[in-house]
Amino acid sequence: MRKLCARWVLNLLTIDQKRIRIRISQVCLDRFQQNKMDFKRRFITIYETWIHHYTPERKEQSKQWIEDGGSALKKAKRVPSAGKFMETVFWDYKNVLLIDYLQKGKTINSAYYCSLLDQLHAQIRIKRPALKKKTIIFHQDNARVHTSVLTMAKFKQLNYELLEHPAYSPDLAPSDYYLFPNLKKCLAEKCFTSNEEGIAAVNGYLANLPESNFNDGIELLEKR
Repeated sequence: MRKLCARWVLNLLTIDQKRIRIRISQVCLDRFQQNKMDFKRRFITIYETWIHHYTPERKEQSKQWIEDGGSALKKAKRVPSAGKFMETVFWDYKNVLLIDYLQKGKTINSAYYCSLLDQLHAQIRIKRPALKKKTIIFHQDNARVHTSVLTMAKFKQLNYELLEHPAYSPDLAPSDYYLFPNLKKCLAEKCFTSNEEGIAAVNGYLANLPESNFNDGIELLEKR
């Protein structure tokens, strides 16, 4: 026998939740494989995340090559800074369609989220004119603000097709398994003195990403 550490997960799924996850994943996979290019063109995903003024180096980033028999160096554990801001990113297989930074003292409620959807719709008409007569396939998680009555009414008004997302499954959200981890690796060990400085760094990173980077993130969804 050997002794292993447990792997921390967001939530332990029940049998029913696992069955639902399999069903939803199969439906999404069938949609994706039926006409991959059409699916990607109409697919838009959204996620929110906190950006700290200082994010310590990740464990993966601290790995070092050592000689056989050598021991790893010791490092003091650091925690993210208290200063932070929330960003919401809407993106597709080409690039970012809309970024929103929550103002200090405000919270994302249903009315705020619906206003973001209106802004997104306007940006789609500008940046993706070919989608004016197409139905948008929209992907989000099951946060309360995303599934409220007001938000559902807004999706119906915009005529968006809402893709199902299994409960407690951030590993099936492109932003969570691809876009944000890479962003935070880039920001690790950097120290910002204000929200504005952090926002400029995030905007610069996303603006410099090639189109292939976004496409790869969506393509990975098929395997996951």
